[in-house]
Amino acid sequence: QVQLVESGGGSVQAGGSLRLSCAASGNTYSSRCMGWFRQAPGKEREGVAAIIRYNRDSTTSHADSVKGRFTISQDSAKNTLYLQMNSLKPEDTAMYYCAAAVYCSGGALLRTSYDYWGQGTQVTVSS
Repeated sequence: QVQLVESGGGSVQAGGSLRLSCAASGNTYSSRCMGWFRQAPGKEREGVAAIIRYNRDSTTSHADSVKGRFTISQDSAKNTLYLQMNSLKPEDTAMYYCAAAVYCSGGALLRTSYDYWGQGTQVTVSS
């Protein structure tokens, strides 16, 4: 089991920045994939960014809609996942969720690849 707790959401104006954090606990070593997803009212939950661990290396993946603006990173020593969000737009407004998966070979940005989810943190961007 893996427990995930997000923090760092809030309200900002367009062009602003936020950094989301996700504190992981439990059997985190077995989670080779960690990701951020978001869900706006009336829309499907979509993958934003993911980090995939291969032995001692890792790689990241970002959705096209956030490339160049958002950056996912991980501090393994602290078991914490981050999402740095810059140049925020009103369309980034959503509930943001942290997720963990044992494997995500089916797609690192696919909701169905993930086994564990946090409760979410709200991000609101005003124009």
